[in-house]
Amino acid sequence: MSTPILLSGFADEAANEKQAVQQYSAFAALGLKYYSIRFVDAGDGIKNVMALSDAEIQHLVKMQSDYGLKVSSIGSPIGKVKLLDVDDGTSNAFIPFDQYLKEDVATACDRAEAFGAKLIRGFAFYHPKGTNPADHVDQVADQLSQIADVCDQRGLTFGLEVEANLVGQTGDLLKVIAEKVNHPAMLTIFDGANIVTQGFTADETYAQYLAMKPSLGWVHIKDYHDPSPTARIDHVDEASLANFVPADIGDCGHEAILRDMGEFLPELHSRMTARGADGVFMDLEPHVKGGGQFGGFSGPDGFGVALRGLCRVLDYVGIPYDLRGFADIKAS
Repeated sequence: MSTPILLSGFADEAANEKQAVQQYSAFAALGLKYYSIRFVDAGDGIKNVMALSDAEIQHLVKMQSDYGLKVSSIGSPIGKVKLLDVDDGTSNAFIPFDQYLKEDVATACDRAEAFGAKLIRGFAFYHPKGTNPADHVDQVADQLSQIADVCDQRGLTFGLEVEANLVGQTGDLLKVIAEKVNHPAMLTIFDGANIVTQGFTADETYAQYLAMKPSLGWVHIKDYHDPSPTARIDHVDEASLANFVPADIGDCGHEAILRDMGEFLPELHSRMTARGADGVFMDLEPHVKGGGQFGGFSGPDGFGVALRGLCRVLDYVGIPYDLRGFADIKAS
């Protein structure tokens, strides 16, 4: 495998106050060339990328270039809303889908174009708590098909992240959704920790990864180690999750997953470059100092530990990656 994986990460996790200068300085110092933008303080307080003003976007685009960075994906919250207008005891919002498509999805596409990204991260909607997610797959697939159409019209790709409590909470469910959507502008995003936190073992997590391979676009890297493992959890209390760890010491079994992915990378690279991406991204989202429903935190030190942990696994399984070197500094 001669084509390296492209290392990226959610830069807000590396910044104590989420200031843009903190995020960009940390990533440049760590040797990263890409970042996913989610929360950032561009001078007028911390905002989600979806809420940035035109002036803030222009400032950040200029600033990221000064630091030698490019945006790998827009870390949008698209799909983290209720599928149905039902009071299920959660605080999740419901937005009528036609409105959501015209406003929120369009805004996410605007942000991708403004930051020069080809990828948008999103989710598979919250089914009413206590119901079977499989019962809602048809509606989710219909809505995601419309989102994929909007993205495709603008040369963008929507990545569907596997995550607890959503209809797309497992690799098996994402496989079914992806097959029903069957659209080149919608791919899936594997995240091992998001599966392990639901009570899956390493072997079961590997099986969920295999289910996602036909639709896989890119990978989020974080891991989890539960000192008191439990059986399968139907609803995860995300606010209580406190055992996120780097990829080389957790329960996900990243070695086996990434070893298989190494053999699959040429095909995956072709899949992603055909969609306009620079290659295959591994996006660090470590949460090593805490994580919740809409984000996490690692600090500059924790992010560095998480990056080195991932690099150790990549070295062990023989997947090449590209960090900044002396030639990059001389060329800047």
